[in-house]
Amino acid sequence: MKLATLNNGKRDGRLVVVSKDLAWCADASHIAPTLQAALDEWETKEPALRSLADELERESIPRERFHEREALSPLPRAFQWADGSAYVNHVELVRKARGAELPDSFWTDPLMYQGGSDKFLAPRQDIPLGDDSWGCDFEAEVAVITGDGPAGLSADDAAKQIRLIMLVNDVSLRGLIPGELAKGFGFFQSKPPSAFSPVAVTPDELGDAWDGRKVHLPLHSWLNGNKFGEPECAVDMTFDFAQLVAHAAKTVRCRRAPSSGRAPSPTSWTTVPASRSRKAARAIPALPRSA
Repeated sequence: MKLATLNNGKRDGRLVVVSKDLAWCADASHIAPTLQAALDEWETKEPALRSLADELERESIPRERFHEREALSPLPRAFQWADGSAYVNHVELVRKARGAELPDSFWTDPLMYQGGSDKFLAPRQDIPLGDDSWGCDFEAEVAVITGDGPAGLSADDAAKQIRLIMLVNDVSLRGLIPGELAKGFGFFQSKPPSAFSPVAVTPDELGDAWDGRKVHLPLHSWLNGNKFGEPECAVDMTFDFAQLVAHAAKTVRCRRAPSSGRAPSPTSWTTVPASRSRKAARAIPALPRSA
């Protein structure tokens, strides 16, 4: 099942189900007005949404063309957004670029931060850049949306909480990161809003490419219309999504919120500035269309 949020002028948008070929959608507001509302009652809303999606495939209900440029991020805002570095070799390269050593503990204890989630960019929205010196950069990532779970849940139990899978264009301002981290209090100005894929999919949509913890597909990314990279998501993934969710829920309950395993964007397993122009750049990550 594919779900999307269309822009209706309200902060949380309007929930729709999307056809498997991404060409059509059907209004789902009679089941749940927003994706967050659906997640809040997932046990009862998911079967109804799946039934609606089946009717859409059979063309037995009113439908409309799905235009991804009219979509907001599936969750235009969220109660929490946690970003974990699942690829330690990528972390090593990024830290080396700013002259920082990689602690040995990074190979056994995931690096994670809580990002701003009050407002996400739309999938096709320009990335605003107020000053070239900020150094706008992007990272193509995979994210999961989880259900509720108790604090201290195991990785096996965390895997059962994964509800939906999305892509992320994670935006960083590399020119601001060193100064912020030097204060010892984490990211804020250097991590502006990120953008998620036009649709969020249930794990079964990926078929054998989802093993319950990892996505086994290439992650294609483009920068301003030019192909940038296509690394395999599962290769060199030090921590899988179950481990990352369990890490996030070590001391607090696992809430219905997106969590990302940071995936490197280009094939060289490093990142480069996405834009040196004050005019915004668009960096589009995408899984194969059949996924």
